[in-house]
Amino acid sequence: MLLEGKKAVVTGSNRGIGKAILEKFAENGAEVFAHARKQTREFEAECRRIEEKCQVKVHPVYFDAEKKGEIRQAAKEISAISREIDILVNNMGTVNSVKLFQMTTMEEIRREFDVNFFAQMELTQYLSRLMVRRKRGSIVNISSCAGMDGNTGMLQYVSSKAALIGATKRLAIELGVAGIRVNSVAPGLTETDMGSQMREDLERETLQHLVIKRKAEPEEIANAVVFLASDMASFITGQTLRVDGGMLN
Repeated sequence: MLLEGKKAVVTGSNRGIGKAILEKFAENGAEVFAHARKQTREFEAECRRIEEKCQVKVHPVYFDAEKKGEIRQAAKEISAISREIDILVNNMGTVNSVKLFQMTTMEEIRREFDVNFFAQMELTQYLSRLMVRRKRGSIVNISSCAGMDGNTGMLQYVSSKAALIGATKRLAIELGVAGIRVNSVAPGLTETDMGSQMREDLERETLQHLVIKRKAEPEEIANAVVFLASDMASFITGQTLRVDGGMLN
């Protein structure tokens, strides 16, 4: 129960890594504000299932990451329910296309940055104010090994995730004086819908360079997030933790 009594916001929690983070947080005793882009019966039912299983409160929260007004309104709704937010996990993200830079439009690049970087920063700006008032908190950004290594044909995704890693370091400095830790988790290949968009030949090539020659399960990424969000990592900030199966070659 590493997060018992904590209140957490997890974005992009309706599938993949975000869904695994939501469940792991609840299993570890956190009350969770679980974000999805739109309301569905399936997501509402999943939140209720996790509530009953883990005996913690799960609050569904909805907003489109490309709409600033919806982000602001969601932050207001969260703060109206609880003025005490201990943890923010910035997990929402997208991969719009996998093609060479010369074939990519500026609109595609801007759209990916809107979701993968600007929306994360806007929500962080709102919710970190609640943490500053209490002089404590933990923010975990979900970046990517692609933001560190630079994958072929993914300029907008790689650049947006690299920006998130850079922001992690800067925010750790600025918010550290208020007792707020800021870290990043950089997943490698993971069994998710987004991970399945990689071309088969590139996936095979990537797996050849891993010490552990398989994709990660979402739960394995979520375990790293739980650790960094918890008091077990109380002296860790400004860091990016690769969870990549040993991409050493």
